Amino acid sequence: MDVMPLLLLVAGSAAVAGAARRGPVPAPLLLVAVGLAISYVPGVPDYTLDPEVVLPLLLPPLLYTSAVDSSYLDLRAQLRPVALLSVGYVLFATVVVGYAAHLIVPGLPLTAALVLGAVVAPPDAVAATAVARRVGLPSRITTILQGESLLNDATAITAYKVALAAAIGEGATWAGGIREFLLAAVGGVGVGLVLMAPLHWLRTHLREPLLQNTLSLLIPFVAYSVAEQVHASGVLAVVVVALYLGHRAWEVDFATRLQEEAVWKMVAFILESAVFALIGLQLPVVLKGLGMYEGAAAAWYAVALFLVVVAARFVWVYPGTFLPRLSARVREREENPTWRGAMVTGWAGMRGVVSLAIAFSIPLTVHGGHPFPQRNLILFLTFTTVIGTLVVQGLTLPPLIRLLKFPGRDRQAETLAEANAQAQASRTAENRLDELLADERNALPPPLADRLRAVLERRRNAVWERLGQVNPVSGESVDDTYRRLSREMISAEREVFVKLRDHRYIDDEMLRALLRRLDLEEAAAYREAG
Repeated sequence: MDVMPLLLLVAGSAAVAGAARRGPVPAPLLLVAVGLAISYVPGVPDYTLDPEVVLPLLLPPLLYTSAVDSSYLDLRAQLRPVALLSVGYVLFATVVVGYAAHLIVPGLPLTAALVLGAVVAPPDAVAATAVARRVGLPSRITTILQGESLLNDATAITAYKVALAAAIGEGATWAGGIREFLLAAVGGVGVGLVLMAPLHWLRTHLREPLLQNTLSLLIPFVAYSVAEQVHASGVLAVVVVALYLGHRAWEVDFATRLQEEAVWKMVAFILESAVFALIGLQLPVVLKGLGMYEGAAAAWYAVALFLVVVAARFVWVYPGTFLPRLSARVREREENPTWRGAMVTGWAGMRGVVSLAIAFSIPLTVHGGHPFPQRNLILFLTFTTVIGTLVVQGLTLPPLIRLLKFPGRDRQAETLAEANAQAQASRTAENRLDELLADERNALPPPLADRLRAVLERRRNAVWERLGQVNPVSGESVDDTYRRLSREMISAEREVFVKLRDHRYIDDEMLRALLRRLDLEEAAAYREAG
C-alpha cells in the first residue's frame, strides 16, 4: 500500500489551512481552490474514498470534538428549539429540497433526489458559533446553533439511509422510515447512556495521561461502532457519551485535560482540512461524469438548489420560532425571541463537512450492479451547496449580525460573576490550606506557606525557592509536600467552580476558562516542585 498520497494530502491540506489563517480567504474555500488547481497537475494521483468507510472514519471524531466542548446544561435548557431544528427542520429540508431537486433536474428520480435532500439537510454550525462568540451574539442563539449541529446529523443520516434504501432497490415506506428513525434515535441514546459511565470510570482510573488520551481517541469510534452494530444511531451514541464526558471532564487528571485539548484540536483540524481539499481534488472527476448535466445546465441546477436550501430554512425557522409562543407554558419557561434572532438563525445555515462525508458514502451501484442514478450530479450539487453557503452566508454573517445591532454581552456582569466565583473558590481553598497546615505532617517553611496563600490572592507571584528538606513525620520532601498541598487547594477551587456551574451561576464556557487556568497552574506547580 502506497501511503505517500495520503501523507501528501494531510500535509498539504494542513499547510494550506494554516496559511489561510493569515489571510482574508476562509480556509475551506482556499482548500477547495488549491485542491482543484493541483488536480490538473500531471502526475498527481487520484484521491478516492471508499464509501463504506467514510462515515465511520470521519464523523465520530468530528462529532466528539464538538460535543465534548458543548454545555449539557445549556443544551438541556434549550432542548425544545434545538429539537425543532435538529429533527423537524432536517426532515422538512430533506423532503422540500429533495422534491425541488426532482422537479428542477430532468431525469433525476425522486428517490435519488431525496438522497440529495438528506445529504444537504444538516447545517454545520461550527463556523456560525465561532462567529457568534467573536461578535458577542446572545448565548441562547449560540447554544441553539451548536445544539442543532450536534443532533441534526443523526436525523440526516437516518433520513439518508431510508432514502438510500429506496434508491438502491431495497424498498422503503413512510411507516418503515418512521419506525427506523425512532429505533435509531432511542437505540443511539440508549447505547450512549450504557457506555458513558464505564468509559468515564476507565478515564478516571487510568493514571497515565498518554493512556488516557489514547482511550480518548478511541472513545468516539467505540461508541459509534457499538451503536451501528445494533442498528442504532452511532451519531447520537457519540454525542451522548461526549456530552457526559465533557460535563465530567473536571474529574480527569489535569495533564490529561491539557493534552486532550491539544490532541483533539489537531485531529479536527486535519480531518476538516483534508475533506475540503478532497472536494477540490475530486471535482474534475465529478465534472467529467455529469454527462447530460454539463455546462450551463449544471450551473443553473446548483444555483436553484442553493436558493431552495436557503429559502427552506427561513420557511421553517420563523414559524418554528414564534408559533410555540402561543403556548402559555413556553412563554413562562423561555425568554421572548426576536425577529433579529430568527434572522440570524435562519441565515446561519452553512453546510459543511458532515454533508460532504455523507455524500462521499453514497454507493457506486444499486442492486443489480447498475450505477447509482446521477451519483456524480448529487456529489456536484452537494459540493456547490456547501461552498455556496460558506461563501454567501459565511462571509456575510458577521456584517449581518453587526447590522442588526444585537445588544452586546454584559461584560461587566460576566467579569463580576467570574470575580465572585474566584473569591468563593479562593476562600474555600484558603480554609482547606489552614486545615492542612494545622497537621504537622504537612509542615512547610513559612515562605512556601505564604506563597500558597499569595497564589490564592493574586496568582501572580514569582517562583519561591524551596528547600529540599524532609518532613520528619510524613517522610515527604518539602517539594512533595508543596506539590500535594498545591493540588489540594486547586482541587478545592475546582469543586467550587463546578458547583457554581451546576447551579447555573456561571456557564460552561466560563468554567472551562477557569479550569484551564487551574490546570496550567497545577502543571506549573508540578514542574516547579519537580
